[in-house]
Amino acid sequence: ELVRQGEALKRTEQMVDKMDQDLKTSQKHINSIKSVFGGLVNYFKPKTPESKPEQNGTLEYNANNRLKEAMMSSKEQESKYQESHPNLRRLDNSGFDFSGVDSISAVQRDTYPKNQHLRAYHQKIDSNLDEMSSGLSRLKNLALGLQTEIQEQDDMLDRLTKKVETLDINIANTDKRVRQL
Repeated sequence: ELVRQGEALKRTEQMVDKMDQDLKTSQKHINSIKSVFGGLVNYFKPKTPESKPEQNGTLEYNANNRLKEAMMSSKEQESKYQESHPNLRRLDNSGFDFSGVDSISAVQRDTYPKNQHLRAYHQKIDSNLDEMSSGLSRLKNLALGLQTEIQEQDDMLDRLTKKVETLDINIANTDKRVRQL
């Protein structure tokens, strides 16, 4: 949703820039209509290179890298979580799934109780804590990515507000000049 909103802000900013350019062209035409001298000034004034209007979709909005990385990482972690979650995958009748137990170091193995049932319980708790830690890390990365994107869009809104205010003043001045004709 935030990326879609950023795209809309980018398109709006492009439209405001185009309106400003069109307004400058109309002011030149008003000067040439107003007097012969204004027409001569416009004739000898150096031509400003007109930027070509962007077609829809040619200038694509790019969300910040932090948000993109967080979203990709989140999708990867979510798929891994769904593969390993007992309620989201097929259950086999062998009981607990200790596929991650082999990765436990020898030092950690010694810290578990000697009782086999208690050891399995502690290993399951450790596994669950690791999944919780992974989920919290994912949420943190997403939050940081969202924060960066919101800050960038806030800056874009400030820039857009200034452009619109300037454009509004220029439109009012142009309207006043047209009414004087």
